[in-house]
Amino acid sequence: MLSVFDLFKIGIGPSSSHTVGPMVAGKAFAGELAVLGLLPLVGRVKIELYGSLALTGEGHGTLGALLAGLEGEEPQEVDIAQMARRTAELKNNADLVLMCAYAVPFNFQRDVCEHKGLFLPRHSNAMTLSVFTVADQPLYTKNYYSIGGGFIRTDDDFDRPRELYATPPYPYENATELFEICARENKTIAQIVMANEVFWRSESEVHDRVAAITDAMREAVERGCYTDGVLPGGYNVRRRAPNLLRKVSALQAAGRRDLSLWPMLYAFAVAEENASGGRIVTAPTNGAAGIVPAVLLYYLNFYPHVTDEGARDFLFTAGAIGLFYKLNASISGAEVGCQGEVGVACSMAAGAYCAVTGGNVKQVEVAAEIGMEHNLGLTCDPVGGLVQIPCIERNGVAAERAVNCAQLSRLEDGRQRVISLDEIIGVMYRTGLDLQSRYKETSLGGLAEAVAKVMERKKNAAVGPGK
Repeated sequence: MLSVFDLFKIGIGPSSSHTVGPMVAGKAFAGELAVLGLLPLVGRVKIELYGSLALTGEGHGTLGALLAGLEGEEPQEVDIAQMARRTAELKNNADLVLMCAYAVPFNFQRDVCEHKGLFLPRHSNAMTLSVFTVADQPLYTKNYYSIGGGFIRTDDDFDRPRELYATPPYPYENATELFEICARENKTIAQIVMANEVFWRSESEVHDRVAAITDAMREAVERGCYTDGVLPGGYNVRRRAPNLLRKVSALQAAGRRDLSLWPMLYAFAVAEENASGGRIVTAPTNGAAGIVPAVLLYYLNFYPHVTDEGARDFLFTAGAIGLFYKLNASISGAEVGCQGEVGVACSMAAGAYCAVTGGNVKQVEVAAEIGMEHNLGLTCDPVGGLVQIPCIERNGVAAERAVNCAQLSRLEDGRQRVISLDEIIGVMYRTGLDLQSRYKETSLGGLAEAVAKVMERKKNAAVGPGK
């Protein structure tokens, strides 16, 4: 089992698999060198990226994050502006300072290799980190795989899965088992999750972590709502949340009570913060980081019967649902497409909103199942390798859809549903494996390919014939 706090991680954009994961891997590799006593012997560091990390890493800030990790930075605390400055210095061949202590000569052109046509067999998000002596003799090497949501694995982890936590009072491996526990104990999903979390850590720490996650989500919404400008990356994508806020607020002031626009607005705000490399919460990934915060803030700001434990119950229910996908399928767009990111986030938010607005356990299952069912087959085809088009709009649409799924599930008792949540999770995973690789975060197909062709035609037209 995993903790819900493994799923909800405070980090930086624009991608949990391509930014957060590589930073975690870099820090882990440098830390292992320190434990082995190898840091003083290192004369050169080599970075190799494969598959999706190589194909879309530039737009996702992969190398900057990986280098920051090697220098000892962590996603939840790194100074974003300083990281950008440091990345520029390293691209100009400044010394790489491993774990903030050991300076190593670094030549960006020589020491970074992107294998854009090569995929390692264990996962499409793969990187090999190697160090050599001053005499350029191999010293130590390790493969890391960024498997989505900021989680990483090594070859050893695939061969011998690690148990991270002691068995809690209510162990379960899938949704069916959890729902049976809820029925037997006459408890909600959030209450079962809470009992497990306080088994692993103190109750005060649990409350502190919930508060930190809620605050980080709220702050991301607020920053996104009040920050104008153009997103980085060269496609001149303008931030839309501030203008949407002005228009939605004007409609409300004029007496229009179309509250369904607020989840979409909130999701835009967070997704734009993520796209700019800002600080957000993986929920379950960065590419889908706007959906759960949007529906949570919609609940806290507009639902008339918010309880003192509302935010906690929302996050615990969403987290439990997200972990079903994480443990039994995938939350990696590079492995199963965007259904594993936006689809999972929609499922999480739908189930959570149903729970905190009075839905019973069966209705929560139905809401989560509907949230995924209508995202099946969703491709991951970010234009230019950036988490902007279509990612930002997808967050907004999915947030509104999640609220509707929850409301629909509460109108019915759920007994007429044919597909269970566990079954839809299995369908999602099999569908993702069937997707062609071009539709799994490579920017080689779908919208990414179409926009690339449009840009090429415009470029040729501007140059003119014979030029």
